[in-house]
Amino acid sequence: MVNPTIELMVKIQAVCKKDPRYKPEAYLFVLAGLHFTVSRLKERRHVTGQELLAGIRVHGLDQFGPLTQQVFEHWGVHTTEDFGHIVFNLVRVKLLGKTEEDSIEDFKGVYDFSEAFNPKHLYQLP
Repeated sequence: MVNPTIELMVKIQAVCKKDPRYKPEAYLFVLAGLHFTVSRLKERRHVTGQELLAGIRVHGLDQFGPLTQQVFEHWGVHTTEDFGHIVFNLVRVKLLGKTEEDSIEDFKGVYDFSEAFNPKHLYQLP
């Protein structure tokens, strides 16, 4: 019997070899971000690129606080479109699914990292 964790890591390593722009941690974080996003829905369903990016933002801030942008950049992720490339790389190796409506365009310019992860905005009181 194949260990699912090992199988996942083998697939991610293969993706990283084909597309070395992003570190394996970025792929694992997208999968964790998807789980985070779906777990907050009233019922399980397919999420859009924009919904996933919103979940990734919140989950990133929960995990890394004011260092979120630096962590993402260390992984090679500088824009929301980079997350789209990661998602579609995961689709290609069948770790994620997509609908006919899903497109890389769904991930372009959704938010600016310098604004979305600006430490000045994270701790302001209302």
